[in-house]
Amino acid sequence: MSGEDRAPGGEPRFDWDFPNGWDARLFEDLLSGGELLWIDVLGTQFAVRWGRSVTEEQQQNMRSAWARCAGSGAPLIPPLPKEPTEALPFSASVSYLSMYDGGTFALQAASFEELAENVTSRVTVAAILENAGELMMLHACAVASPVTGAVVALVAKLGTGKTTAASVLAGTYGYVSDETVAIGPDGSVVPYPKPLSVKQGPGEPKHQVGPDELGLQPAPAKPFIQSIVLLDRVDAAPRADLSADQQDRPAPVLRQLPLADALLALIPDSSSQGEIDEPLQSLCRLIDRVGGVWQVTYSEAADLPQALEPLFRKRRRSKPEWTAAGTETESGAIPDGWFRRVEPKDAVAVGDDLLVMLESEIVRLSGIGPAIWEATASAVPLDQLADEVGARHGQPEGYRAAVAAAAGQLTAESVLEQGGN
Repeated sequence: MSGEDRAPGGEPRFDWDFPNGWDARLFEDLLSGGELLWIDVLGTQFAVRWGRSVTEEQQQNMRSAWARCAGSGAPLIPPLPKEPTEALPFSASVSYLSMYDGGTFALQAASFEELAENVTSRVTVAAILENAGELMMLHACAVASPVTGAVVALVAKLGTGKTTAASVLAGTYGYVSDETVAIGPDGSVVPYPKPLSVKQGPGEPKHQVGPDELGLQPAPAKPFIQSIVLLDRVDAAPRADLSADQQDRPAPVLRQLPLADALLALIPDSSSQGEIDEPLQSLCRLIDRVGGVWQVTYSEAADLPQALEPLFRKRRRSKPEWTAAGTETESGAIPDGWFRRVEPKDAVAVGDDLLVMLESEIVRLSGIGPAIWEATASAVPLDQLADEVGARHGQPEGYRAAVAAAAGQLTAESVLEQGGN
């Protein structure tokens, strides 16, 4: 406010100077009780501005749910949300500083619960994109020892028990995230204590419940990655001769995975891993740091605290079981009928297998596959390819046909390119 004087009728008159980027409508919204929701997601500051159909109580519920991610403010003010429609009465607009887009997006939904879920999903995806190439991000929930800060990340696909596991474990351990575990090059973990997305009925949006409402323990000040676990939830077959409270359930089974199996399991559940320098090698180094990847097979989340307790303890690093494989590939045209491997993002040898990361997937080459890969760094005709593979694996009857079939399969899977195709 720049000052106060009197209107002709004697009533006080206020003249407002709006800060840069603010408008009169926003000021009116704030004066009428509407507030921006400022949140920090993996170091990216977001501002959420609610549409006029969102009540003050709903806004307060979201502030409470996001309290552990409260931000200090963002340099951008969201634009006006879209006007309500009969089908989509609830709306919001979001702003943030972005290297990839305009830094704003608008949301509309049929219910406030759907709108709240959409806000959670969109800010999470946007923050992941902002950190692509900088942080290693696992699609996982995570809890941490309140004493040491040691984090156990529990990796699982969408809808397979991460949120339930986090809510059970975080009654004792610090709640780090139920969605994304972001790991720095030094092993530090960036907490993302977002609202937990709790399933409702079939087809209904997930309810966003704040960790404080569930009584979850806070994340420690300096969390660091200690263990990585794959969740393998199985349904225990009930016995028809026993009542529900008499049913026995199998005890959880914890086992360490072979390195190649661990890589194949983690890559699909890693966000933007392909943007990191040496993506496979960096993931191998992380696995070495935490002493390998584990899998826990269980039927009830209530059994997880006892089963996972050993993984919060300090362990020795694993000795590397992998080596970097050649990725340099000749460029230029490929003669008709000749074969050449595609240029991958990374490749590592694990025992007799070769794991190759292409643009969007990881391929495991076994048997004669690694020999074919090595022989096709530059374009070669099929006869020469068969000779080089035969020199390494022997030349039994029919081996040339086997090499031709394998080369054709690898071409179909976009591991090799063939001239003239």
